[in-house]
Order: sequence, then structure tokens, then C-alpha cells
Amino acid sequence: MKIVCLGDSLTYGFGVRRAKVWTKLAENKLQEEYKLHIEVINEGICGDTSGGMLSRFHNSVFLQKANIVHIMGGGNDFMVGAGLELVKSNIMAMTHQAAAKHISPIIGIPPDIDERNVRQDWAQFAEFGTVAKELDLYREWLKEFCKTFNIPYVDYYTELEKLRNGEYVYIDGLHMNERGNEIMAEIFCQNIGAGNLI
Repeated sequence: MKIVCLGDSLTYGFGVRRAKVWTKLAENKLQEEYKLHIEVINEGICGDTSGGMLSRFHNSVFLQKANIVHIMGGGNDFMVGAGLELVKSNIMAMTHQAAAKHISPIIGIPPDIDERNVRQDWAQFAEFGTVAKELDLYREWLKEFCKTFNIPYVDYYTELEKLRNGEYVYIDGLHMNERGNEIMAEIFCQNIGAGNLI
């Protein structure tokens, strides 16, 4: 079975070693602990928007003959001032294109950001208080969208808060450090490995 993880820097694993990115950790765990023959392919691109993800959907997902696509993105759209409606449209398009190609979609609900500790040069680029509010609205919409169309989702936002036990999991307020990646892998495996989503 092949799972393609389509996304932005949260999927790519910005700032951590390739071996410590959550997608790689999850693949190892699914194969070694859960004894599942699952290949997890990382198709995250740092800085990508939901529109960028949609534009490369055919090459990144369909041409790789994915059985499942894990779709998580949208944060960069809000950083550059794109509206919530545009992100919704792109997520909906990717989800339904996947289903039409007989690829099972799974939506990733993105984790929180720590807007007070965003890197200084990035903090001058965007108003991260506004980004955080947009992300809150977006997460609620994602859950309603998934419930309406019976699409499975992985809620990194809620589960990360439960599992991190007060540990700081960010490199720069936006991206997960190695511990954050470990927890994301655990959340992914708990959903996939338990057979909840496949």
C-alpha cells in the first residue's frame, strides 16, 4: 500500500533531518511495529499553498499510483493574505479529484502555531495573530467538510496538545522540532495502524 502525503513545510519537515521527519518515522513504525506493508511518500514542499498542491496533484499523487493521499496544507495561503474561501475550494477539489481517481483521501487537521515565537523576519512578513485566527476557522471548516462528505481525517491539532505534555514542539513557532515530528508520527500511526482510516 502506498500513502502519498501532499502538503507544505509541515509535511516536508522543515528544519529537521530527513530521517527524523514524521512521514519517515511513521513509515518505519507502521512497518516495524504494526507489521504493515505501507510505503509513505513525502510530497511536501516548503512554502507551498493549497493552490500549488492542487496544481501538482496529478504528478505528485495520481502518477505515483497512490492508494491513499493525506492532504494537509493551507497555512501559507493565510500568510500571504489569501482568503479562507480559496483554501476551502482547493481542499475540496483535491479531495474529490482523489476520490474520482479511486484514491482514498485523508485530511490532516494542521497543528497550532505559536505566533508569539515566530522567527523575526517571518513575523515582519505576515500578521501571525490574524493567521492563527484564520487557522482556527479553517480547522473547524475542515472537520465539518469531512463529516459532511464522510472523509476520514487526522486531527493533529487536538491530539498534539494531548500528547506533548507541556513539551515545546516548535523550531520557530511554525514548524515542528524533532519531538514534534515524533508526536505527529505517533498520531498518524495511531489512526492508520489501528485500521481506523484504511
